[in-house]
Amino acid sequence: MEKGAAEESLLKKYLKIFAVVSAYWAVSISLVFINKALLSGSTNGTTVDAPLFVTWFQCVVTVGLCVFLACGAKFFPSLGKFPELGLDVQIMLKVLPLSLVFVAMISFNNLCLKYVGVAFYYIGRSLTTVFNVLMTWVLLGERTSFSALVCCAIIVGGFWLGVDQEGVAGSLSISGTIYGVLASLFVSLNSIYTKKVLPFVDQSIWLLGYYNNLNACLLFLPLMLLNGELPTLMSFQGYGNLTFWTMMVAGGVFGFAIGYVTGLQIQVTSPLTHNISGTAKACAQTVLATYWYSEVKPFLWWISNWVVLFGSAAYTRVRQQEMERNHKAKVIAS
Repeated sequence: MEKGAAEESLLKKYLKIFAVVSAYWAVSISLVFINKALLSGSTNGTTVDAPLFVTWFQCVVTVGLCVFLACGAKFFPSLGKFPELGLDVQIMLKVLPLSLVFVAMISFNNLCLKYVGVAFYYIGRSLTTVFNVLMTWVLLGERTSFSALVCCAIIVGGFWLGVDQEGVAGSLSISGTIYGVLASLFVSLNSIYTKKVLPFVDQSIWLLGYYNNLNACLLFLPLMLLNGELPTLMSFQGYGNLTFWTMMVAGGVFGFAIGYVTGLQIQVTSPLTHNISGTAKACAQTVLATYWYSEVKPFLWWISNWVVLFGSAAYTRVRQQEMERNHKAKVIAS
């Protein structure tokens, strides 16, 4: 009887992990395809040539969802906990350094997606790990092992091969690639600044997301004007298109959801499994994109993807082994 109960409990655990990982894949891949369609997908009224406006709207949706969930938790506490939200200017100012990095990160991310195909998007954004190593050394003074540096060199090699082969295929966008590199840089900075700012919101990811996106909503307004998007928005003919607004709202909802399912995947598995899942997801996303957009890529282009995937997976494994050794050393020392 106990054996049967244990097997049933284990089955439930596996089903939960499968459901969470599937949700992460579905939300992450859907968000990329939705943003691509909004930014450069078609000319039937669902694409607007204003990437910062699209990004700003998704931040507005995120703030709205935070307020909605906070109200729901207040009136229906049995449904779950959510921090009480307010409008604390002091917290907004303390979160502002992160918000500046966050705005740059999501702006360059969507600009990259606007100019490159979904299939090349992973390669274009593949230097995040390399910048993580560089920024933790520059800003935090943390040194990296030789093995981890070798993994970074493999990733850089895969990136350059991918750029070269994208040029061979005749679909290379220099500006899109530069935006991808900048997005990778600010992704690494975002993780560093997130750790610095979390104490100001009592370590609450939800509260940080609320204030971060609230700041972003304000920061994007002058940026949209400076980017010359106002004339584009005034002449846009798709405001009456239900599909356009459905995709805009869906992009905001998925943008909000990706933070939740990412945390949930780490919670039910481990940081290592999360990274492996993300790497496998990127591979599936690339294959799906080439099929969906009927793209034919050279053999070496596919090799570049596998080189980046291998380098990323190897780096994750090396870092895990280093963490285990450091933990054992601390236990022995104590």
